[in-house]
Amino acid sequence: MKDVFRKKRVFFFLSTIVLLLIEIIIALYVNDRIIRPYVGDILVTLLIYCFIRTLFAKGFTWLPLWVFLFACFVEFLQYLNFVEIIGVSENVYMRTIIGTSFSWLDIVCYGIGCILCFIFQLSEPRIFSRNK
Repeated sequence: MKDVFRKKRVFFFLSTIVLLLIEIIIALYVNDRIIRPYVGDILVTLLIYCFIRTLFAKGFTWLPLWVFLFACFVEFLQYLNFVEIIGVSENVYMRTIIGTSFSWLDIVCYGIGCILCFIFQLSEPRIFSRNK
């Protein structure tokens, strides 16, 4: 059983690194109307999910929902103009991490990402039970 948890942690750690690199590439080099605003928002929920699963190999049934609620909370902070409130509006990195503009479409993208996490979570027992 420990071997399965180890495999899961390695898988989710590597997934976190790959998703983080993809997000950085999108942030630095992609300036379009689809990938950066929408695909990036979908991927960020997958990134958060994978990061949490790296820390906790055993799955949490409602983790995709919690990730969605967290993403919505951050989006709500954008609505409140949080980067201005805490005085980091001039910091490019903080503006990128927290975000600066509220959008209902972002919430839809977070939902899509979390649905993908949930689908993965349902198929996870089959994925990790192979190649024992």
